[in-house]
Amino acid sequence: MTPSTEKEWGERVSEAVLSLYNSLPKKGKPQGREVTVLAAFLISSPSHDLQVVALGTGTKCIGRSLLSPYGDVLNDSHAEIIARRALIRFLYTEIHSVANIYNKHGDSSGCKQLQDVDVNNLLFQLDSRGDGQAKYIMRAGWKLHLYISQLPCGDAAHSSPSFPSRSFTSPEGCGSQVIGQVQRKPGRGDTTSSVSCSDKISRWNVVGVQGALLSYFLQPVYLASITVGQPHNSSENIPIQDHLKRALYDRLLLLSDKLQSPFQVNEPHFFAAPAPPKVFQHSESSLTTITCGYSISWNKSGLHEVILGTTGRKQGTSAKGALYPSTESSLCKKRLLECFLALTNECTTNDPNGPSIHFSYRELKERAQEYRSASKIIKTSPPFNSWPLKPNNF
Repeated sequence: MTPSTEKEWGERVSEAVLSLYNSLPKKGKPQGREVTVLAAFLISSPSHDLQVVALGTGTKCIGRSLLSPYGDVLNDSHAEIIARRALIRFLYTEIHSVANIYNKHGDSSGCKQLQDVDVNNLLFQLDSRGDGQAKYIMRAGWKLHLYISQLPCGDAAHSSPSFPSRSFTSPEGCGSQVIGQVQRKPGRGDTTSSVSCSDKISRWNVVGVQGALLSYFLQPVYLASITVGQPHNSSENIPIQDHLKRALYDRLLLLSDKLQSPFQVNEPHFFAAPAPPKVFQHSESSLTTITCGYSISWNKSGLHEVILGTTGRKQGTSAKGALYPSTESSLCKKRLLECFLALTNECTTNDPNGPSIHFSYRELKERAQEYRSASKIIKTSPPFNSWPLKPNNF
C-alpha cells in the first residue's frame, strides 16, 4: 500500500469502529473523567465491504484470589480480550449456520456441491484435508482485522514513550520490564495470572484467534491487519507500526522452523489510525483521567452486555447474589463451553481425537492436539518461555 492508501485504511477502520461504538447505549461507557480502551474485530469481504463483527472495551482484570475453578468469571477484561471473546461467540454462530446448510445440502466431508444456497455471504466453507479430517476455513477473499484505540499493553507499549506506562511485572513477579519479554498485567495489590495483551496477540499470530476448542472445527484463523490509534499530540519519531511489528511479529520469527502445518508465524499488516476521541486517551496523571471499571462486549450475532472488570461478572451483580448463574458473563469459559457443546451436536470432524460431551473443559483443550502442540512451542521458546502456567484447577 502507498502511504496515502495506508492512511485511508486507518481512517476507514477507525470510523467503522467508532460509529458502531457511538451507536451503543450509554450503559458501561466512561463518565466524567473516566477513560477506557476500545478494541474491535472487523471482517472485509471479497468486494472490500468492511463491517465490525465484535467489539470490547475495558482496562481491568482480576487478581489470583478471585480466580474461579468453575469457569464462571472473566479473568481478563481488557478491551482486546473482551473483543476476542465476543468474536469467538460470533464464530460459533457463523459455523453453526454453515453446518446447518451443509447438513441439509452437502455431506459431512464437504465434497458435495451446495445447491440452491447463496454461498457468497458465507464466511466459512468445509475444507477436506488429506488425512480425512474436514474442518472449516475462511472462504477466499474474506479477511479478519483488529482495531485497538492505543498500543496494546505490555511489550508494544513499553517501548513507546507516547503511551502512559503501567507497572507491569515479569511472570516471576519482579518489577523489571525487559523489552521483548513476557509481561504480566498489574492488579490492585493482588497479583494477576493474565499476561499482557501484546503477549496474547503475539500468540494469536501463531495459533490463530479461534482458540483451542474452536480448533476442533476451524483451521487457524489469522489476522490480516492490526490498526492502532495514534497517541494524541505525540512528538515521537518512531512510527506506531514499528512498535507493533517488533512486539507482535518480530519476536515470533525464531518459531518459524518449529511449527507444523496448519500453524505458522502470521505477519499481519500494521496500520496507524487517527487519534481516538478523548474518552480513549489516557493520561499519565490520575488527576486528569481515571480508568472506567466497566467493560462493554458486543458482537454482530446479538451479544451486548456490560461486565465489571474487577469482579469478572455482569454489571449490577450484588455481593449477595454474586454466585448466581444470572451474574455470569456470556464470555466466561463456562458459557463458551456451552457454545462448543451445542456446536458438537451439529458438526462432524471425522477426527479420532475429536470432541466429546463426556470430557471436562480442560480435557477438551488438551485433546486439541495440533493446537496444543503449537501453543506449547510458543510457551517453551524464547522470549516467551517465561509464560506463566495456570494451576490445573483453573
